[in-house]
Amino acid sequence: MMIYIYIYIYIYIFFIIFYNIWKRNKNVFIPNWPIIGMLPSVLLNLSDIHDFMTLGCKHCGNTFHFKGPWFTNMANIILTCDPMNVQYITSKNFSNYGKGSDFREMFEYFGVGIFNLESNEWKQERELLHSLLKRKSFEIFHQNNIQKKLEYCLLPFLEHAYKGVQVIDLQDIFERFTFDTACTFLFGFDPNSLPYDFNGFSDVSHVKAFSVLEDTILFRHCIPKYLWKLQKWLQIGQEKKNKVAQQNLHQFLYKCIDRCKGVEENRRLRRSDEDIDESDSCLLKEIIRQGLEKGEMFEKYYLRDTALDLLSAGSGTISSGLSWFFWLVSTHPIVEAKIVKEIKDNYLVQEENFIANLSMEELGKLVYLHGAICEALRLYPPVSFEHKCAIKADILPSGDHVSANTKVIYSLYAMGRMEQIWGDDCMEFKPERWISEKGQIIHVPSYKFIAFNAGPRSCIGKGISLIQMKMVAATMLWKFHIQVVESHAVTPRTSFKLRMKHGLKIKVTKRYIEY
Repeated sequence: MMIYIYIYIYIYIFFIIFYNIWKRNKNVFIPNWPIIGMLPSVLLNLSDIHDFMTLGCKHCGNTFHFKGPWFTNMANIILTCDPMNVQYITSKNFSNYGKGSDFREMFEYFGVGIFNLESNEWKQERELLHSLLKRKSFEIFHQNNIQKKLEYCLLPFLEHAYKGVQVIDLQDIFERFTFDTACTFLFGFDPNSLPYDFNGFSDVSHVKAFSVLEDTILFRHCIPKYLWKLQKWLQIGQEKKNKVAQQNLHQFLYKCIDRCKGVEENRRLRRSDEDIDESDSCLLKEIIRQGLEKGEMFEKYYLRDTALDLLSAGSGTISSGLSWFFWLVSTHPIVEAKIVKEIKDNYLVQEENFIANLSMEELGKLVYLHGAICEALRLYPPVSFEHKCAIKADILPSGDHVSANTKVIYSLYAMGRMEQIWGDDCMEFKPERWISEKGQIIHVPSYKFIAFNAGPRSCIGKGISLIQMKMVAATMLWKFHIQVVESHAVTPRTSFKLRMKHGLKIKVTKRYIEY
């Protein structure tokens, strides 16, 4: 009998404790439960995590302290979208905010490439890549490749879709297109993921692998480490998909590296160093060449991870930016009309000569197009968040205390939706906000317009990325009108990079310009 009395007492005590906790958290945006912390709210809103994080920041004055399950790597995380905090973390106190002890595990697929490196290793790698990317010969090489892929592949594909009245997934097309142009720039050859022969159009596992790997990164940020580690050990769920995707991508990259090394070794046997033609090169061959000149033989895994980082940056981010740009423009006909008028007013050339005239100088005249692209990147930045870890205890400009080894995440997605930064119309797509009364481009500090990151780790490929986006956008809008399929839902995917969950289903119609 006494046993039942004790059981009833324990149940009553548990009920009273649970009721008091529920009552205390009833009007709280994210309840903080004993032991499990705020994790249930994250899991319940995982399918809409980017907007959920944005609401959390707004509710808490732009900086939010997330309390995860006890005794896990999620126990204490600070989420911020305060531009002063971001400037402080990325620039003013850059030395105190590194990757953290578990960063490389969470971003495993980047390997030993520049994205995962720190300190002197990172500085040396950045200096090498920056010195190569700023070469005029590489800039011309890249632009010529984009022009060729546009003229002989993407435009004929859209023409084919128009004549056949086909519904196509524009996001998939952009992923293939940017993958091919990035491979040409990196490895010196086009893998034809978006084929010149439309009969050869098929699924390509190494192109699709990136979206799986990016999903895994966000997945590892949203659940305790021991859970995804267990999945990895058992090879189940997301971690099983991740392993298969990595294998597919690594297999492709090793073939590319072997090809580049073979070409470079044969070249050195046939020619002297003075005879090397820079116009007949690519980025990976030049990295290998510089290593050979210094007497260094780069390990294959280093070349693989370096290529993977650059391929991810030069493919997935640009395809994401282009997809969101075309969705926004297609749903804002006035913006589309202004872009087309600007192109016509500045080019005044016959249609067949259009692509040949896409020079840096000509693209620089398209101020409204630049504003529209920046506006798309503000609302839908290709990289949704960045992850830092405090080395020493600190106090952010917002007044928030940061303990040593605390993760600090700044949401690029949320920052584009903050009234304090962009005004009450922050949710509107307005290219005009980037243009001054004199018709010039307005410069916004990188810690506010964070699409290309800020501080010493800002994107070294920003220039060539914007050029590629402008070339594709100007050419496609000049020749075609893009119409999103009615009732097609466009929402962000639950991923590290901001891809569209259901793709971008569109129909293409021909645009006829009166000269």
